[in-house]
Parts: sequence; C-alpha cells; structure tokens
Amino acid sequence: MKIENTKAQMRKGVLEYCILSVLKDEDAYVAEILDTLKDAKLLVVEGTIYPLLTRLKNAGLLSYRWEESSSGPPRKYYGLTDTGKLFLKELTGTWDELQTAVNVVTNQKNKNHE
Repeated sequence: MKIENTKAQMRKGVLEYCILSVLKDEDAYVAEILDTLKDAKLLVVEGTIYPLLTRLKNAGLLSYRWEESSSGPPRKYYGLTDTGKLFLKELTGTWDELQTAVNVVTNQKNKNHE
C-alpha cells in the first residue's frame, strides 16, 4: 500500500467540507478557493475542484454569479445557499465529533506504546 494514496484519500474525504468552509463568510472565485486550500496544504488542482463545485451547486449547496474583472474576463463567484449554510453547520458538528474520536483513539494508542 502506498502512503501517498492514503494521504490523497484522507484529503479528498474532507475537501467538500473545506470548500464550504472557505465560502462561509464571503463569496469567492475558483482561484481564491484554490489559493486558500493550497495555503492549508490541501493539494488541489483546478481539474479536481471544478467537478466538485458543480456537484455542490447541483446539490443546492452553492450558487454562483458572474462579476466583471478589471484584470481579464468575468469571474464566476461561488457562495453558500441557505441550504449550504445548514449543511455546513451539520458537517461542522460531525467534523468536531470525528476529530475528537480520532484524537481519543490515536492518543490512547500512543499511551499504550509508551
């Protein structure tokens, strides 16, 4: 088993949650979303994010609008819908529970090996 595959699967598992979280306070266009994710060391490429944004939009969690840009073509800004905000709130609760559970398990295992 290759460690890189496991790492990629772990990142992929939280990517939707992270994208929704990036958009929780303000709308953003794809380059801004990608920059935020890359800054957080979530390695994402444009080819990965577009299908994901489309899936989230089709699920009613995101909406988008076009906005003129002073430095090129119009930009598509994504934002959370009301349904997306509720969904994010649920995911945040689940993430907190999952993070706590993983910490308990991994800390317990570490203590057993000391």
